[in-house]
Amino acid sequence: MEQPTKPTSKLSLSSHFTPKTLLKLYSTPTTLNFPSKPTKPLTLIILSSSQSQTPSKTLTLISILRAIPDWADHVKERGMQQKRSLYNHEKWVQHRSSLRHIRHLLSSLSSRVILSLVPPVIAFTLFAVAIASYNSAVDVHWLPGFLPVLRASSLPYQLTAPALALLLVFRTEASYSRYEEGRKAWTKIIAGADDFARIVISGIDSSSADGHFIKDVLLRYVMAFPVALKCHVIYGSDIGEDLHTLLEGDDLAVVLNSKHRPRCIIDFISQSLRLLNLDETKRNMLESKISCFVEGIGVCEQLMGIPIPLSYTRLTSRFLVLWHLTLPIILWDDCHWIVVPATFVSAASLFCIEEVGVLIEEPFPMLALDELCNLVHSNIKEAIATQKVIQTRVIAKRKIHSCEHSPNGRPNS
Repeated sequence: MEQPTKPTSKLSLSSHFTPKTLLKLYSTPTTLNFPSKPTKPLTLIILSSSQSQTPSKTLTLISILRAIPDWADHVKERGMQQKRSLYNHEKWVQHRSSLRHIRHLLSSLSSRVILSLVPPVIAFTLFAVAIASYNSAVDVHWLPGFLPVLRASSLPYQLTAPALALLLVFRTEASYSRYEEGRKAWTKIIAGADDFARIVISGIDSSSADGHFIKDVLLRYVMAFPVALKCHVIYGSDIGEDLHTLLEGDDLAVVLNSKHRPRCIIDFISQSLRLLNLDETKRNMLESKISCFVEGIGVCEQLMGIPIPLSYTRLTSRFLVLWHLTLPIILWDDCHWIVVPATFVSAASLFCIEEVGVLIEEPFPMLALDELCNLVHSNIKEAIATQKVIQTRVIAKRKIHSCEHSPNGRPNS
């Protein structure tokens, strides 16, 4: 004779998960009379295993569907972090080359703009394939006759095509205006840093030990400011790595601990100016350059914090999506299966224009900020190196000029 506890032991061995509903059922045997031995213990095993595997299957399906978009986003963000380079004469010659079209075509598969469009283009092309397959199946009577062929007049597309074109043009133009504003802001910052360094190098007496030390420290702060601002506006920058060769350890620690690193370096510049014995004219000139730095910070932060109105961006995206979802239906009567390549070409071209507008909306990753900062460093170092040589040559020319003229201003015979 079987023990009454055997079913319970089998239940506990078959699954570690006991639903609360089963506990309630076993706790009220008068309502529902279960047999002393479960007749189908395997059913409970299947139910429990399916409950535990359903979330994992769902997560696996979601991860598969997200694989291509995640890959495209990774390619895009990796391209955004690439360092841009300034153009020289050789690059301009290559830029104007008549072979540029072939070069650009062959490099299409490495373009982050094109690779980032893989998810939407594939999605709309597959949707066009589905519409074409459905209409073909209805035409050859593979489907019930009451199902209609999905077709529509092309007149709505002819009326809305100019609106879509203007929307894309205005969207790209607005993004380019932000790019241009960021470029102008950085041009003023770089020019202000060079001019500030020129005034410090030529206008501050470094004959004393204190003057030489403060002058050297001040120039280091000037070189560090564009680097700090670059790290402030570009995601993923390592400001500690970029500034460790320009600032001393204690100064770098203060900058890294501050909430606003570019303003912290401006404070260093202002405090250093107070220690110099300057006349009012030179001090005002240097203070005007500092105000140029502060203005540059304000422009950069506005461009970072205030995008193009989101309603405009969303309208463009929704317009493009609805356009390409209905495109196979509109073109079916005229193109039939050609709607598939037509949808592919349309999605690739129009979404590419919209993608370019989105990319240049954040202007700073598009600018060669690293090379601009390096240009400031090289200009200041060259000015320091040539200062004594140029000063010696000017003094020598003045002596020669004074020797060639008599005290009354007439040249000697």
